[in-house]
Amino acid sequence: MSNRKISYLILLFLFTLTACNGLGASPATQTPAVPNTDTPAPATPSPTSEPLAARVNGEGILLADYQAELGRFQAALAETGKTATDEEARQRVLDSLVDEMLLAQAATAGGYQSSDADIQSSLDQMTQKIGGAEALTEWQQKNGYTEESFRRAVSRSLASAWQRDQILAAVPTSAEQIHARQILVLSKETADSIHNNLQSGADFATLAEQYDPVTGGDLGWFPRGYLMQPAVEEAAFALQPEQYSPVVQSNIGYHIIQVIEREEHPLAPDALQTLQRKALADWLTQRRAESQIETLLP
Repeated sequence: MSNRKISYLILLFLFTLTACNGLGASPATQTPAVPNTDTPAPATPSPTSEPLAARVNGEGILLADYQAELGRFQAALAETGKTATDEEARQRVLDSLVDEMLLAQAATAGGYQSSDADIQSSLDQMTQKIGGAEALTEWQQKNGYTEESFRRAVSRSLASAWQRDQILAAVPTSAEQIHARQILVLSKETADSIHNNLQSGADFATLAEQYDPVTGGDLGWFPRGYLMQPAVEEAAFALQPEQYSPVVQSNIGYHIIQVIEREEHPLAPDALQTLQRKALADWLTQRRAESQIETLLP
């Protein structure tokens, strides 16, 4: 098996541990729907002679782990043809490690513990996926892992994935949503003219089909926090069914929105994932603000 294939399988497995890939924990790890966001108490620093890249609530991120992760990140960029400045790469790697530690710390505070058996089970799965212990050892060596540092990485991944699942599980699967359509044009003059026609009694659906023959301007159902244009979303949620908005400017043009329906509605998969990503980002932003984070890089 090629080194690239091995790298892909291992990275895919670790991503699976930490990705936003489900709404709930297993019955053995179920927690209340709203995750605990109390300010974490700083951990008692443990004596260590090893240099640190950062300290998060008193818990250190080893400089060796950071440097190895940076090397892996830069190698992955090279393989995919993407680029980043040295400063961007360093910051992205450090941010990722800090976020993972914040999640893992919250998991511990919430009662999660990854046992040696859990870690070994994950290692066994990885070993099976890539074709044996020799292949796993080869990948670890190539990517700057010692056996100890790799077990440490798996343990953190398990804990952070557990906490991530709790955050995702707190996102409701239904919400107040709007079914809307729009007329979108590039010129404000055109938008104003269309709006005048609507005020004179023109049919919104007919005009929407004129400017978007494929979909008729149908935006489908969406909850708050879903659209990429906040001004459009704000205008839509200010309306009741059959009402239409004034001309709204966004970064892609000029919109007139009409609400067709408005009610509690199950979230579509992409809408649920969008709200889950937002919930996770908001959680991390809040946790960072509440935490003591020291950057110790030279």
